[in-house]
Amino acid sequence: MQDQLSENTPNLCPHCGNELTLWEQVLLSVDRMLVCRNCWYRIILDPPEENPNQSETNKEDTEG
Repeated sequence: MQDQLSENTPNLCPHCGNELTLWEQVLLSVDRMLVCRNCWYRIILDPPEENPNQSETNKEDTEG
């Protein structure tokens, strides 16, 4: 299960260093936001960036 989590999903709170449980990491990877139970810090992940070439291809597909 740990291997399936995104590399961008932290396993520690960036504010207090409290270790996030596996369930909290899964919630964070899905919802992109979580509140640390230790310090009440709101952890918000940025959405993954799209590949610029991929977005151009998608625009061409939708245009015509």
